[in-house]
Amino acid sequence: MRKKHFSIVLLNIYFQLALFIFFFLTITPLSYSLPNYQHAFNDTDHIDTSKLKTSLPFIDSSKFFISLLSSDKNQNNASFAVNPEAKLFVNNYIQSHTTYFTDMKIWGKPYFDLYDHILSSYGIPVQLKYLSVIESSLSSNAVSWAGAVGPWQIMADAARQYGLHTGSYDDRLDYIKSTNVAAKILKGLYADYKDWLLVIAAYNCGEANVNRAIAKAHSTNFWDIQYYLPEETRNHVKKFIATHYYFEGNGSVATMTADEAKNFITNNPTNKTDSYSALAADAVTVNIYGKYNSVVIAHTLMMDIGVFNQLNPNIDHTLAKGEIYPLRIPADKADLFQAKKNEILKQSVELFLNSANSSANK
Repeated sequence: MRKKHFSIVLLNIYFQLALFIFFFLTITPLSYSLPNYQHAFNDTDHIDTSKLKTSLPFIDSSKFFISLLSSDKNQNNASFAVNPEAKLFVNNYIQSHTTYFTDMKIWGKPYFDLYDHILSSYGIPVQLKYLSVIESSLSSNAVSWAGAVGPWQIMADAARQYGLHTGSYDDRLDYIKSTNVAAKILKGLYADYKDWLLVIAAYNCGEANVNRAIAKAHSTNFWDIQYYLPEETRNHVKKFIATHYYFEGNGSVATMTADEAKNFITNNPTNKTDSYSALAADAVTVNIYGKYNSVVIAHTLMMDIGVFNQLNPNIDHTLAKGEIYPLRIPADKADLFQAKKNEILKQSVELFLNSANSSANK
């Protein structure tokens, strides 16, 4: 009798479990499958993501991007229109790399966070991190046919010029060292061209090729000179734009020509994302030490606190630990800061003491 009762109970459990699985598979709309990586970057090695390939649900950024392509309503203060010359390429590239990029949002986050910190310290738009995606798929082991090495695909001559070793141990494989050098190269190129699309082109094929294309086209507009550049280079720039749009869901000054960026800034003076990119490209660095407060500095310099914090991530935390902080401010505010720094420090200390007293009295 007990065996029969036990069998009935066990049968009931199996039935409930089967019913649960049926409803789960019928109702749940999410598909859990491992992506195929092999088509994405055939010419580079990959970071070992075997431990990170977890199939988590994501909003498909490519679907949002398609709406940017197809709707003129998106050409407003919040959106950066894709140049018509790039639309077809960018759309196709995003569609073919959606699975790969979706997974990269998980395993690539530590690398992107590192890039954000280093690039912002040089006053470079952090969106330039996507250049490393198309250069190497974020892989430190990537080696090109031309001998470029590492996540930023730096050539040996350039590496040695900036103090990196290329011998038995290659510094180009080091994420921190190579990103610092890449930032210096990018900043130097921007000083020459004042245009991020030309910077990306020159990073790929060299300044000599870009300068020749400019001379032949009698223009400094990338879309005018593109067909005087190697096919690999013009596609490289478009890959960067596509990757940027996928991860950001939008563009920035880094995906526009200098003239397009100026027009956008003129027509969208309150756009904070663009304000950050414009200021970052022309920022100067002042090392500070002591009880400075970010709110006091931003207020004195008449800067938007959100933009200020983007330029200076973790400033309050770093200063609170007694460390030197490389303060980044617009070049036209450097003199104002120097003139007001003692006053800023005094107000910051007063704010700190008032806050401490308030906490003690609670």
